[in-house]
Amino acid sequence: RRLKDLPEQLLLEYRQAPVKHADETGWRNNGGNGYAWLFCTPDLSVFRFRPTRAASVAREALGPKRLRGVLVVDRYAGYNKAPCPIQYCYAHLLRDVQDLEKNFPDQPEVRAFVATLAPLLAAAMGLRGQGLSRRAFRRQAAALKRRIVAVVNRSASHPAVQHMQDLFRQKADRLYHWTRDPAIPAENNLAERELRPLVIARKVSFGSQSDRGAATRETLMTVLHTLRKRVPDPAAAFKAALDQLAQDPDADPFTLLFPKTRPKRT
Repeated sequence: RRLKDLPEQLLLEYRQAPVKHADETGWRNNGGNGYAWLFCTPDLSVFRFRPTRAASVAREALGPKRLRGVLVVDRYAGYNKAPCPIQYCYAHLLRDVQDLEKNFPDQPEVRAFVATLAPLLAAAMGLRGQGLSRRAFRRQAAALKRRIVAVVNRSASHPAVQHMQDLFRQKADRLYHWTRDPAIPAENNLAERELRPLVIARKVSFGSQSDRGAATRETLMTVLHTLRKRVPDPAAAFKAALDQLAQDPDADPFTLLFPKTRPKRT
């Protein structure tokens, strides 16, 4: 209860981040189906446990006002009305492209399309890790974009290839933000990695047993995951803040836990 307002305060920081990530996974509560949502940056993590996967949860986290920065997500429609530009995750797109060959193994046109486009998507995701200067990054990113655009604009006769090409053409405004700045990833690995422990917890615990339990998990996971990104020893920092709250119940928990801290550098 003392910490319940901290997620809302962290969401204010989240909205101002130049690069924002979001993802969601199933989470049962009191025997009913629901979802765990994650809104994160390299500096913070905010969890939401809700009975719905509706876009209202994303709107609640992002707020109604136009935001700076880019939101990196998969292609789930719940983020479609985000108040900022969207970057689609290339890892999801790469899997979809590769699935074409699995579904149509005997189609030469499909195999040729996958063999051409899949390496370009993989190269786009790996470009940030090459340690390039900003100028070199943008030059190589622009070249990759031109090659991707050329592939998706070629004439095709197979319906599966046409469908994938249509996706790239119709959603072009959500596919190439990564080319502007190496700080913008072409994938959503940050959020997906951070959700994996929650998926394991779901398998072990079968979810939360009550609304109160879900709210407690939401608050504690938000605080502890954010601390883990900002301080070397999150358990010690958490204990120190609780000790100070015990001595001074009127102290501000947010100031005690996050005194202008910065992300850990790895």
